Amino acid sequence: MDNDFSVKRNEMVERQLVPRGIESQAILNAMRNVPRHLFVPGHLLDYAYDDSPLPIGLGQTISQPYIVAYMTEMLEPSCGFGGVKVLEIGTGSGYQAAVLAELGCEVYTIEFVREHAERAKQVLADCGYDNVVVKHGNGYEGCQDYAPFDAVIVTAAPDKVPPMLVEQLKDNGKMVIPVGDVHSVQSLKLLTKNGKSYSAKELILVRFVPMVGE
Repeated sequence: MDNDFSVKRNEMVERQLVPRGIESQAILNAMRNVPRHLFVPGHLLDYAYDDSPLPIGLGQTISQPYIVAYMTEMLEPSCGFGGVKVLEIGTGSGYQAAVLAELGCEVYTIEFVREHAERAKQVLADCGYDNVVVKHGNGYEGCQDYAPFDAVIVTAAPDKVPPMLVEQLKDNGKMVIPVGDVHSVQSLKLLTKNGKSYSAKELILVRFVPMVGE
């Protein structure tokens, strides 16, 4: 069975990620290695490596593999990911955190729904990712205890960029975040902090669950 999932992961990379322009070999290798099927509900195992998001309960989803890879690549520093401190808002299943951990990041991830936070913490531990700290809390507040961060990745959509997340980003740090009306598509933005302000680049249109807790 594990070999079957390994084959599916390789197919996911070769059919979904490479043709769409994901170029980072480190990210492609991480996507080959992280057992995505462990992060989806048991009744959806057969769909774990499909080219689509999947429901994980309580109104949340695990993102489409391509979106996980794309958002991760947008954060990639020139020196690689090893030792980079990343704040993730919206742990969900824990899969995005696992990909970052596989890349060697020091990950701090916040989840508003306690049940998801507890499950993700257990799955990440079972997978051996001891470089991830999972916290139950309000993502709008960030994680001041561990700030500043080299990068911030937000996997739920606010209607505007939360100022506390910008404050907790290092100067020249990057944030990738979907922003917009949760009843429509949102714009995925790449922010680069400049002193107390930031510049923003529009990336692609996406659809994420709403960010809650403001």
